[in-house]
Order: sequence, then structure tokens, then C-alpha cells
Amino acid sequence: MPSGEIINVVEQKMIKSIESFKSSISKIRTGRAHTGFLEHLNVDYYGNLTPITQIASLNLADARTITVTPWEKPMVAIVEKAIRDSDLGLNPATQGNTIRVPMPALTEERRRDLVKLVKSEAEDAKIAIRNLRRDANESLKKLSKDKLISEDEERRSQDDVQKRTDKFVTEIDKLVVEKEKEIMTV
Repeated sequence: MPSGEIINVVEQKMIKSIESFKSSISKIRTGRAHTGFLEHLNVDYYGNLTPITQIASLNLADARTITVTPWEKPMVAIVEKAIRDSDLGLNPATQGNTIRVPMPALTEERRRDLVKLVKSEAEDAKIAIRNLRRDANESLKKLSKDKLISEDEERRSQDDVQKRTDKFVTEIDKLVVEKEKEIMTV
């Protein structure tokens, strides 16, 4: 595997790490409602666990309320129960065929806890990216040791991997700042 291919593979894995981080922090709620908060929820749909987005439409009624409208009337009670039983701490209320999910206001202490959680997730993502850098550098050293690439090319490639690592770590830091601002906004 040439050094360029190693770098491309590592960059793709780093991109996936960033996407995974974005996904995990999108589930951390802020004071405002957003449909992404419920999108990871699975509902028992005739014996199969199915993502809520495949059996209902999610909309925002206002800044603090999500409305869930199942496409089949018998699913209303099942979807409401799934939301109530989830670990999200929500208390949905049914109005006809629509389920209203009010988002409780966050206390200052809870906001700080959520910021700590975001920073913890960020550190995990950074560790994943650094591990990818380590693996790439080990592969490059092996190629150099086996005389498949020169030492100069190994050094250049390691510098390239480091630049990409720095770029992705910086991106994680930017995402943390945005999410912290979003969480702390009352």
C-alpha cells in the first residue's frame, strides 16, 4: 500500500470520526426543540424496531415543542409510549392523531453538565483521530522499514498525516464551541 493510499484511507476514517462526533452531540439537547432530538428513537412497528422517522413525520410547533404525527392511527399510542419510555426524559401528550412533545426548560446546572458531556464526547473523538494518526504513522514506518518508500517520503507523509490530524482536531474544537454556545443560550 503506497503512502498516498494510507493517507487517503486515514483521512476517510477521520471524516467518519467527525461525522460520528456530530451525530453524538446532535443528540445532546439544548433549550430549544429540534427534530433531530427524536430521530435516533426506534419504535416497535408491528414487531420490528423501526426508526421513528419511517413511521411518523416530525415537525416543530414552536421553539419548545416537537409534534410527531404517525402515518397510521394505531401507531399513535405506540409512538407516544416509545417517546415516554426513552432515556430522553420527555413527557409527550396526544391530541387526536398528533403527539406534542414539550421540551422542558434547562436549569443552569443542567446546562453546565451538558457542556461537560459535549467536551467529554469531543475528547473521545480527538482520541479516535489521534489513534488513526498513530496507526497511519506505524504503517508508514513499516513501509520505510521494508524499503517500499524512502525515509524522506515517510517523513513527508507523516507531516501530511499530522496536518490532517490538526485540521480535524481544530474542526472538533469549533463544533464544541458552537454546541456550548447553543446549550448556554437561554
